[in-house]
Amino acid sequence: MFKKVLIAEDMEDINKGVHTLLTELGVSNIDQVQYCDDAYLKVKRANLDHDSFDLVISDLSFKADHRSQTYPSGKALAGKLKEEFPELKVIVYSVEDRLQAVRTLINQYHIDAYVCKSRNGLKNLTTAINEISNGKIYLSPEVSNAFSAENELEVDDYDISLLDHLSKGLSQDEISALYRKQNITPASLSSIEKRLNKLRIQFNANNAIHLVAIVKDLGLI
Repeated sequence: MFKKVLIAEDMEDINKGVHTLLTELGVSNIDQVQYCDDAYLKVKRANLDHDSFDLVISDLSFKADHRSQTYPSGKALAGKLKEEFPELKVIVYSVEDRLQAVRTLINQYHIDAYVCKSRNGLKNLTTAINEISNGKIYLSPEVSNAFSAENELEVDDYDISLLDHLSKGLSQDEISALYRKQNITPASLSSIEKRLNKLRIQFNANNAIHLVAIVKDLGLI
């Protein structure tokens, strides 16, 4: 079982619930923060002091306020922590249940468990803690089919970049010019048009605006 755990959660009542759960599980050293930047600094400081955290449990969404944040979300925090401290276990505990978001966090950010906040959230969080302590990856029931064949999407990094630029209001001509400047291929207007047509068919979108709305709902961008 983990001995030193950090909770990153800006909702006080949820923070307390997770703290109580960890106490009941016998965790002897529990710290809590409400900002992702504070979480990163605590993990880094503990590592420098040779008193590292074993586990970080983080929400995905943190309400913005007057404080400027280098890591404004749990996704950004998880990515940084796993990049810098790959042995650190990370659980995301969130209301978000979009399957693509879960796939991204597991495949690209290498988190160890994804648990949805729900009626059985704390029960599933207990299971997640036990599972990852034994070297396994855990997904709560709400998102357990994130990696089933029928939910796999054929979307690569180029597609994500294209959709992201489209969502920011760039025209296809502007994206083409940008890709040429950045030496990204394919950059021709015809190639971009063909790729967007493929994506519209794949996601059953009526037009570019509808396509952007769909991929945002899926958590792709």
